[in-house]
Amino acid sequence: EGRAVDFDALVAFCREAVGAHAGTLFVEGVGGIMVPLDVRHTVLDWAKALDVPLILVAGSYLGTLSHTLTALDVIARAGPGVVAVVVNESAGATVALEETAVALRRFTAVPIVTLPRGAPVASFADLAQLLAAAADQT
Repeated sequence: EGRAVDFDALVAFCREAVGAHAGTLFVEGVGGIMVPLDVRHTVLDWAKALDVPLILVAGSYLGTLSHTLTALDVIARAGPGVVAVVVNESAGATVALEETAVALRRFTAVPIVTLPRGAPVASFADLAQLLAAAADQT
């Protein structure tokens, strides 16, 4: 759209939302951890400013291992913690969902949660339960 995000307003809005909600609040990023939000800030800067645990969402497409492991490395170097990686099955993927998860588990201790395409995840509460179960398995 050719527009920049007002970074300070975005951070203030999210901090206010986090402070106003008891329990878990999901704040969805855009595109990827290194997506520019304005001429100086990326999604990573936004995550660092909020100082909240991150859930990294990845697909199961060919190339996701590199993309996901690179994102995990960038996030680890910057400081915010990743509490889980959710591998969402990509439409038409040439790589099996579980194969992707197994490969990622060889390279990270972060819990990996798989979401098959069309899985009956009716709410964020269901997703939170999947994440808690994955964390308990590690």
